[in-house]
Amino acid sequence: MLRKLAVLTAGAAAAATVAVAVPGVAAALPAANMEAVLLAAQIDPQRADSTQTPGAHDSVLLVEKALQAKGLLDAKYVDGYFGTTTIDAYSKYQKSLGYTGIDASGLPGKTSLEKLGSGQYTVSNVVSAGSHVTYHGVTLNTRTKAMLQAAEKLFGKDVGLTQGSYNPGGVGASAGTHDGGGAFDVSVANMSSATRTEFAKDLRKVGFAAWVRTPSQGDWGYHIHAIAVNDPDLSSGAQHQVGAYYLGQNGLANHGKDDGPAVNPKLTWEQYQRG
Repeated sequence: MLRKLAVLTAGAAAAATVAVAVPGVAAALPAANMEAVLLAAQIDPQRADSTQTPGAHDSVLLVEKALQAKGLLDAKYVDGYFGTTTIDAYSKYQKSLGYTGIDASGLPGKTSLEKLGSGQYTVSNVVSAGSHVTYHGVTLNTRTKAMLQAAEKLFGKDVGLTQGSYNPGGVGASAGTHDGGGAFDVSVANMSSATRTEFAKDLRKVGFAAWVRTPSQGDWGYHIHAIAVNDPDLSSGAQHQVGAYYLGQNGLANHGKDDGPAVNPKLTWEQYQRG
């Protein structure tokens, strides 16, 4: 009986070993979190040091390893920090896919992330800008429209817009921030100083980098300038403003201290929706 039991036990162990080694059964690939990668790609290039965006290290590392495998990124930069060198490498990859202009800015999009990760990682927490729509008389994408509507609900009324997204060269003073998606300017003609600040705060609550702009800051009148954090269609200028917002700056060329209403924590639209 003992010998029979030993034979059966050995047979079961052998069967288990064979089951693990069945040809064609691939190990599960790790997942690159697109939300985290996008946020790092906006914040890290604006840092004065190599501090990494919290929660992004593992996902950024997957992307950097894939860029290295394609000969686009030196091994010393495969570190989980999505700085300017990684931005440049990702831009080169986008151009290799035939992308141009804003689509090759180095800010990862769903399609390029998935193609880059083929056989190496999957993509989770996908962020989509959606289609172009008209809202309050200007062009936005569906993600930005939904975010603005959420802010208007918090504010208790609709607002007017003076400039939208996808408007290359539309207003010179905007320095290209409206060339891509996620950007708009709010008319404050019928708002008091207090209500301007209130709406800027509501915009920040739902995932915008938003500031009340004043005539003393540049060649413009009073308005609220807003950029949707983590919009994958952002122009390079808009990406820089998001990074500045997260680092406590005003998003202007002087890199001054953030003069907008404080919100804690700063959120993306997806984080706001999850509560």
